[in-house]
Amino acid sequence: MTKIYNGFMAGIEEVEKSWGWLLGIGMLLMLLGIACVGTTRTATAVSILVFGWILVFSAVAWLVGAFQARSWGGVFLYLLNAIIRGVTGYFLLRHPDAGAEAVTILLASLFVVGGIFRIVAASLIQFPRWGWTVVSGAVAVLLGFSLLGNWRSSSTFFIGMAIGIDLIVDGAALVGFAGAIHGLFKAQTRAA
Repeated sequence: MTKIYNGFMAGIEEVEKSWGWLLGIGMLLMLLGIACVGTTRTATAVSILVFGWILVFSAVAWLVGAFQARSWGGVFLYLLNAIIRGVTGYFLLRHPDAGAEAVTILLASLFVVGGIFRIVAASLIQFPRWGWTVVSGAVAVLLGFSLLGNWRSSSTFFIGMAIGIDLIVDGAALVGFAGAIHGLFKAQTRAA
C-alpha cells in the first residue's frame, strides 16, 4: 500500500508543477460552456458543421487508405467507409438543421435505451445504493421521451446546451482537481 501511495505522490508532484495551467484550462472550459449555453442555437449549428467537416476529412483519409490497400481484398470496405463518411459529412454541411434533428433523435434514443438498461441492471444486481442508479435511469428515459416528443424544436438548442453543460462540468472538475492537487502539495511540503 505504501508503494502505491509513494508512486501516486510522485505522480502528483509532476502534475502539481502544472496546476496553474490546469486551473486556467478549467476556467476557459467553463467560460466556453457558459457561452454555449448562452447561445445554444449557434453552438448547435457550429457543432454540427464541425462534425460534418470531421467526417469529410476522415472520408478523404479512408479514400487514401483504399488506394494504399488496393492489392488487398478489403479495398471495398475502405471505399464504402469513405463514401458513407463523405456523403454524411456533405449532408451535415449542406443541411445542418436536418443534421441537428437527426443527432437529437439519435441522442434521445440513446437516453431511452441506456436508461432502461440502467433500471433493469440495477434492479437485477441490487448493488449498494442501487436505487440512485434506478433514479438516474428513469431521468434518462424521461429526458429521452421528452426529446423524442419535441425533437424538431429541441434540435435547435439541445446539442448546444448539452455541449455547454458538459464544458462547464468538465471545467469545474478540472478547476477542482487543480485546486486539490495544489492544496495537497502545499500540505505535504508543510508537513515535511
